[in-house]
Amino acid sequence: MNRFFPPFIAGRGAVGLLVLRLVAGSAFILHGWPKIQHPFDWMHGSGIPGFLQALAALAEFGGSIAWILGLLTPLACLGILCDMLVALFVVHLPHQDPFVNVGGRSFETALDYLAVALLLLLLGPGAYSLDAMLFGRRSLTDAVRGK
Repeated sequence: MNRFFPPFIAGRGAVGLLVLRLVAGSAFILHGWPKIQHPFDWMHGSGIPGFLQALAALAEFGGSIAWILGLLTPLACLGILCDMLVALFVVHLPHQDPFVNVGGRSFETALDYLAVALLLLLLGPGAYSLDAMLFGRRSLTDAVRGK
């Protein structure tokens, strides 16, 4: 498990990661909810196979729940990273959507979620997570202190 989880960040950093997971996960669950309702055909007429649409729906809905709980965070982050890369390179950039467009299409949200997924993948979910409870090793604070 050491390869999947860096030392779990404790203290104020853990609180920050918890807040990030709760806010981003709660917002992202709203993006995944309509997709999980019709997982094989939510991209009407896109030509993307149904099983890939279902994987994206699962990554968004399931990944957001995993972020909130801090459970299997690396797996959730990989799914969301792939999903957001596809959103960027298959949807937003080919349509020449701007980075920010108030009231219109943009790739800001996809890039934001990609950044959160990358951050959680690299830093881990923090000490206040189910991953820390289940797979816990010493915290980053303990590692620095030599414990």
